[in-house]
Amino acid sequence: MADLDQFITALPKAELHLHIEGSLEPELMFALAERNGITIPYGSVEEVRAAYAFSNLQDFLDIYYAGAAVLQTQADFHDLAAAYFERAAADGVIHAEIMFDPQTHTERGIAFGTVIEGLLSAMAEAQARHGMTTRLILCFLRHLSEDAAFATLAEAEPWLAHVTAVGLDSSELGHPPAKFSRVFAAARAKGLKITAHAGEEGPPAYVWEALDVVGTDRIDHGNRAFEDAALVERLHADGMTLTVCPLSNLKLCVVDDLADHPIDRMLAAGLKATLNSDDPAYFGGYVADNYRAVAKARGLDHAALATLARNSFTGAFLPPEAIDAHLATLDGFLARQV
Repeated sequence: MADLDQFITALPKAELHLHIEGSLEPELMFALAERNGITIPYGSVEEVRAAYAFSNLQDFLDIYYAGAAVLQTQADFHDLAAAYFERAAADGVIHAEIMFDPQTHTERGIAFGTVIEGLLSAMAEAQARHGMTTRLILCFLRHLSEDAAFATLAEAEPWLAHVTAVGLDSSELGHPPAKFSRVFAAARAKGLKITAHAGEEGPPAYVWEALDVVGTDRIDHGNRAFEDAALVERLHADGMTLTVCPLSNLKLCVVDDLADHPIDRMLAAGLKATLNSDDPAYFGGYVADNYRAVAKARGLDHAALATLARNSFTGAFLPPEAIDAHLATLDGFLARQV
């Protein structure tokens, strides 16, 4: 496995499904709490890690939102994102599309500008330090109302030139994509791409809604699509990119064991699956860890891993010339492995 480990680390790749708040490691949580004079309900880093023994999406979200309370200033958001970009670069990531949840912060009195300016400064730093291209995805919280999403879109207006797409995350069950069809249409009218979490805990019907009601450009997760053969055919016919997160699926019990993960079946069906880390601080691994985990559990070889990396670039929200440049980097790397 040593050779495969090295190949995975060095493999040029993009990460398309990463919640920046979910990259808040316990050590940084403690540092920011101290810096901002915030009391958190944990006495040590070890206690925080013990609290991560959740088994479903809602339990995770409860901890996730509590942890976000330490993020107060522009410097906090910069430091959060900068720490992620350092880890991503070490994992061979040369393009990253980070999701952020402004409502998590504006609802507790943090200005939208504080959040996005901190993230944008870290993105500029990642370009300067690592040559990494980056994009920003503004996510709406689906457990809130569509009116609240419209308010967030309006609040984002001064910064929309720096936002590539809007997404939909948080508690999936009971909050289908169609609930947000009007705000997605408004976002598209402003020139933004659309992505949506669907088919993680929610049924295949949510994936159909994302495709046919919302008109999404990408599906985040999509595991449960395999319960519907016609849906698999549709995803293949549309060339729809799926941003799959295996360690997240394991931690949230979407799958009981990575030996049962559908990633290889997705590839065999011709689906444009990609590998991503979702909320790596909470789910036990960054993007290269996800590659290693499924390579071991599902027996993926170098060619399959290269396909996943290729899909990550072709599925990116980038102009064609930027995608071609990243693919050239990938092809150059692969040529040197022969």
